[in-house]
Amino acid sequence: MADIKKVTITAMLISMGIILPMLFHLIPQGLGGRVLLPMHIPVLIAGLIVGPFHGFFAGLITPLLSSMVTGMPAAGVVAYRMMVELSVYGLVAGVVMRIVHTRRITVDLYISMIIAMIAGRVAAGLVQAFIFFGDGGTFGVSLWITSYFSTSLPGIVLQLIFVPSIVIALEWGRLIPQRYKKGE
Repeated sequence: MADIKKVTITAMLISMGIILPMLFHLIPQGLGGRVLLPMHIPVLIAGLIVGPFHGFFAGLITPLLSSMVTGMPAAGVVAYRMMVELSVYGLVAGVVMRIVHTRRITVDLYISMIIAMIAGRVAAGLVQAFIFFGDGGTFGVSLWITSYFSTSLPGIVLQLIFVPSIVIALEWGRLIPQRYKKGE
């Protein structure tokens, strides 16, 4: 894929990463962002289809721009934690997608996504622990599991359903190069 196309796709996905949370925050009781994780979807797609560099950039810039434009995530700790988490998502999804070749696009996508999701949550947990320890607080494993896995389980499921479907649809529509040609 040409560099200009990668930059264009990355810019579009960053835009989606700002617009989707605004739409999801219309869901009552504030569940849209914290639980359904709409900003994560375009960043994962960026890593998977345009590679680790652009995925990292999308993950780093999307929460920052969104915070500046919409106030979501809140400036400060939440935005910084999300910048770390999402940049690791984009980077790791792109790297793993380059390494894994099972000859089945769906399997490649799921392996890449799951590894990226775990790596991003671990990185965000480390940032959160560092912040808590710096403030003299405690940040235990149970709090990490609750805040990064249990609470966000609906968002994780949403990502696992929609991200591969979107990437495969983009391939079928020939908007991105096919990973595996027929007969390979």
